[in-house]
Amino acid sequence: MSQTHREIELLEALRRLGGSARNTDLAKALDVSEETVRRTIKSLSKTAMVARVRGGAYLVGTQNDPSFFRRITQRPTEKRLIANVVSTLVSDGMTLFLDVGSTTAFVAEELRRHQNLTIATNSIGVAQTLVNVNGNRVHILGGEMQANERGAFGHVTHRQAQRLVYDMAILSADAVSPRRGFLYHSNAEAELAQIVAECADQILIAFDHGKLSESAPFVGPAPRQISHIVTDKAPSKALAQSLDAWGIKAVIADGSY
Repeated sequence: MSQTHREIELLEALRRLGGSARNTDLAKALDVSEETVRRTIKSLSKTAMVARVRGGAYLVGTQNDPSFFRRITQRPTEKRLIANVVSTLVSDGMTLFLDVGSTTAFVAEELRRHQNLTIATNSIGVAQTLVNVNGNRVHILGGEMQANERGAFGHVTHRQAQRLVYDMAILSADAVSPRRGFLYHSNAEAELAQIVAECADQILIAFDHGKLSESAPFVGPAPRQISHIVTDKAPSKALAQSLDAWGIKAVIADGSY
């Protein structure tokens, strides 16, 4: 299917911006209004070349559709509810760490309402979302980029993460086990979560109910280090008992919070 000149320009802009971008960034890159960007994205989404997410879009395809982009389209309503609750637990002026999780991306959107935050992140998307907003200061950590996560990992990332003390670390998880705690598919992500946890006064893990039926091979921070979880469904009896034993407060984002 042939594209219009505007659609071609937007596709090129998305490629230059790493495969995904906010509407505001695309509008600046193309020197057009956000409404024009939204209309163009809507048109392209019908061709299955571009997928829409809240406030932006990403390229779809075998080379431009890493796991992060697939995950961010799963259970978006639940993730928005979770993100809204997480935002209420954050105060202006805090120093935060946010990881590369898809739920964390929704949290970053909600945090745009806050002021004077200091944010460290290894996520390109989180940094793009929060930079130059309400006096917030964003530190994007260096290291080796992993395209499938749109973030940096490795020794350099660890060293830079350890240079800050966090009032709260907001982390994701790929699976939750009543026996093992919070698990990850990526060893690099699990290692970074462990390191950040040592530097944080509070650790909050945000995840949707789909993670309760998943399994993963790598263990993250010790459960007793975690202060809160925020999810969209009440945990099972077994998990509730484990959370109580670990001293973790569960906050359920069911729309009534």
